[in-house]
Amino acid sequence: MCRWLAYSGQPVLLGDLLYKPEHSLIDQSLHSRMGAQTTNGDGFGIGWYGPDARTPAVIRDTGPAWNNRNLQEIAAHVRSPLFFAHVRASTGTAVQQTNCHPFRHGRWMWMHNGAIADFARLRRELCFLIDPSLFADLEGSTDSEVMFYLAITFGLDQDAPRAVARMAGTVERVGRRAGAEYPLQMTVAVSDGERLWSFRYSSRRSSRSLFYSSQVDSVRALHPDLRALRGMSNETRLVVSEPLGDLPGLWNEVPESSYGVVQPGSDEFLPFEPVAA
Repeated sequence: MCRWLAYSGQPVLLGDLLYKPEHSLIDQSLHSRMGAQTTNGDGFGIGWYGPDARTPAVIRDTGPAWNNRNLQEIAAHVRSPLFFAHVRASTGTAVQQTNCHPFRHGRWMWMHNGAIADFARLRRELCFLIDPSLFADLEGSTDSEVMFYLAITFGLDQDAPRAVARMAGTVERVGRRAGAEYPLQMTVAVSDGERLWSFRYSSRRSSRSLFYSSQVDSVRALHPDLRALRGMSNETRLVVSEPLGDLPGLWNEVPESSYGVVQPGSDEFLPFEPVAA
């Protein structure tokens, strides 16, 4: 499986979150505590929205994140108010650049941890359900990218939670018809550059780990001497596969079968259920 991080808030240096925390995503690429594998070295990717860009920038590579000098250089100089980072542990598809996350289509970014059961067997049927006008944009061979393009097919631009629910319902329908008892395992982050959605769901109702950060003012009240929190906006939110450290009061587990949206104003957590497409 994989480890990922999504950030939304005031612009920050990517490196402040990718490298500096005691259990940073770079540390997790070697020493994951909660993943299916300890090491996540089958490639990495970062994607970020700039202040004026209509589409996100995306950098992906097949090597491990922990010793990539280009990643260190970019992370030390790029600031962003919304960015994704992902370290990959392949579930069977090839280690190649087009299979690394995050995936991009127009203004949208998508990354995933989990798997579609028996994907090699289901891939052809699922791919045929993607809108033909989108099919040429499908570059890699992962279940994660197929899930993304199914969500776009089902109306990601109009209603992101419903599109992801229709995608999940389609995967479960196709998988169960082919004999997979538990077709889907997923934690997903998706953004249009303004809002950030995160989803935690599995057919078995025993999903991979996912956490979100508490409001900054509540953490600041618990730790008034912590310098890193002093200039941080209360709009700041992190969603992570596993906590970046052990600071009491900072991390909360995303409830099973739920999704959240980080957006200007009030954030929301709501139940998530697949729907028939």
